[in-house]
Amino acid sequence: MSKKIAFQGEPGAFSHAAAAKVFPGEEFVGCVTFEETLAAVQSGRADFAVVPVENSLYGRITDIHHLLPESGLHIVGETYLRVEMTLLGVPGARLEDIKAVQSLSVALGQCRRFIAQNSYRTINAVDTAGSAREIAQKGDKTVAAIASRFAGEIYGLDVLAANIEDADHNTTRFLVLSPNEKRAAAQDKVKTTFVFRVRNVPAALYKAMGGFATNGVNMTKLESYMVGGAFTATQFYADIEGHPDDIGVIHAFDELKFFTDQFRILGVYHAATPGD
Repeated sequence: MSKKIAFQGEPGAFSHAAAAKVFPGEEFVGCVTFEETLAAVQSGRADFAVVPVENSLYGRITDIHHLLPESGLHIVGETYLRVEMTLLGVPGARLEDIKAVQSLSVALGQCRRFIAQNSYRTINAVDTAGSAREIAQKGDKTVAAIASRFAGEIYGLDVLAANIEDADHNTTRFLVLSPNEKRAAAQDKVKTTFVFRVRNVPAALYKAMGGFATNGVNMTKLESYMVGGAFTATQFYADIEGHPDDIGVIHAFDELKFFTDQFRILGVYHAATPGD
């Protein structure tokens, strides 16, 4: 029986491509919002969700940092997807036919140099995959979409130009979420994600972080954000290299808990490498 994998966006979105990378050949469920994506797993409509958590150009995906800790879901994996922008035209269109390009405003901005060099008129749209779908439906050889090669395959479009983005290091990190906790084995290359709130005492964060340094635990991510609309209620979201059963991590967590009033592990999972 095939698994159902939820992602945010239309078929052909970069999140869809990331989901297909992790779960090839499975059934995919497109969702309008991140809330709907997580709810699909919470309700049992999907078995897993694949959601973006940060991008090498734009930083963290704020919605996920707010939604994930309260979702009740567990991180069971991660993957990286290189964001490669492709110029897609209807079958038979040639590069010299194109007068205008349609895509999400962020995607258009990422291809500013290519667009300027070709003097294209730009058309803002809701997303990249939706642009590919609309271009396929309209059948106008003078208008192309900027989207993923994956979207072009789904909607039957031709690749007129590949890798047209200005920055060749644009990469998005995605998390795999499950309703069931499944921790990676301690001997694997492991990443642990957790959230915590420090106690209201002087230098609490400094002291809470000290245990990671003294125990040789590498913290690869630390983000803070307010919760409940209160300026004094700050929650921290962190990634470390290591397993909760590693002796260094055990000692670091012991010190962390002494200076926190809330602490929760969101996932213990195999650490992926960009480019895998």
